[in-house]
Amino acid sequence: MQPQEIVRFLGLFRCLVGFAVLLSPVRASFAVKMQSSARRDPCGRDISGIKWRRYPQKSCALYCIGRQMSDQAGPCGGFPGLATARNLSTRSFTVTRTEPRNGALVLFSGGQDSATCLAWALDRYDTVETLGFDYGQRHRVELECRDGFRAAIAQAFPAWGERLGDDHMIDLAVLGSISDTAMTREIEIETAASGLPNTFVPGRNLMFMQIAAAIAYRRGLKFLVGGMCETDFSGYPDCRDDTMKALQVTLNLGMDSRFVIETPLMWLDKADTWRLAETLGGEALVELVRVETHTCYVGERAELHEWGFGCGECPACKLRKRGYEAYLAGEKVTEAPV
Repeated sequence: MQPQEIVRFLGLFRCLVGFAVLLSPVRASFAVKMQSSARRDPCGRDISGIKWRRYPQKSCALYCIGRQMSDQAGPCGGFPGLATARNLSTRSFTVTRTEPRNGALVLFSGGQDSATCLAWALDRYDTVETLGFDYGQRHRVELECRDGFRAAIAQAFPAWGERLGDDHMIDLAVLGSISDTAMTREIEIETAASGLPNTFVPGRNLMFMQIAAAIAYRRGLKFLVGGMCETDFSGYPDCRDDTMKALQVTLNLGMDSRFVIETPLMWLDKADTWRLAETLGGEALVELVRVETHTCYVGERAELHEWGFGCGECPACKLRKRGYEAYLAGEKVTEAPV
C-alpha cells in the first residue's frame, strides 16, 4: 500500500471513530426506549404519556443516584446503568435524611374532591396531614368548611381519626394579587379568549404542589395527594395527568427526594367520585361530603340542595349536581357542564 493510500485510510478511520462517538448518546437513548416498554419516573410510575425529546443514559444516573431503588424503579426501567448509579452514590454521597414514613399530605380545600381524597388517603396511609391555601379565592367559605369536615370525619370514623394528623394553612395572597380571574375577582364567569373558563387561575396547582412538597420534605411525608381530574373538568391544563407526572419528576430532582403524587380522581367522573366516597365510608361518608363540603365558585351557602350547598348555576355547582344525580341513578356523567 502506497504512503498516500495509508494516509487516506487513516483519515477515513479517524472520521468513522468521531462519527461513532457523536452517535453514542443517541444509541443510548434508543437502548432505553427499546429495553423499557413503559418509561418510569423516580418512584416507578409509568410516564410513557410524557413526550421527551431524548432520554439518554445519563438521565438514569441523575434520577437514581443517591438513593436506593428497586430493580423496577427509576426512569431507566431496569437499564444496566442503574447499577453504576448505585455504585457512584455509595462512593460519592452521604445520605443524611431518613426515608419518608408511610405518610401522606393531602391538598384539602374543603371541597368535594379534596374531601374524598382525604378519605381515600386515610384509608391507605398510617399518617395523613392536610394542607389548605388562602389565596383570596372568591369562594373563601370553602376554607371555613375544612375544620368542620376534619372533625366530622374523625368522629364518624374513629380509625381514620387516629391517623389524621396536623393541618397546615398557607397564606398565598400573592397568587390572588397576580390573578385576574373570576375565582379571585367579583366578575361574571365566562369563557375567555383562550377557550378556558375565566375561573382558571394560572399556575395555581403548580404552586400548590411545590409548597406541598416543601412541607412534606420537612415533615417526612412521601405521598402528595390532590384532587386533580381530567375526566370531568373545565379544561384546566394544570389538572392534567401529564402535568402531574412531569411535576413529580421535577420535584424529585429539585429536592433529591422520592415523592409520589397521587391523584385518585384523575380518571373518575363526578358520579364516580360520589361512588368512591360510598365505597370508602358508605352512606355516612357520602352524607358528610354532601353537607360538610363546599364547591360553589360564588361562595353561596344559604340553601342546602339534594347535592349540597351552592348557587346551582356556576360551572362547579352544575358539575356537582349532575354528578350526584347520575350517582343516584347509577349512571355516568358523559358531558361537561356548559
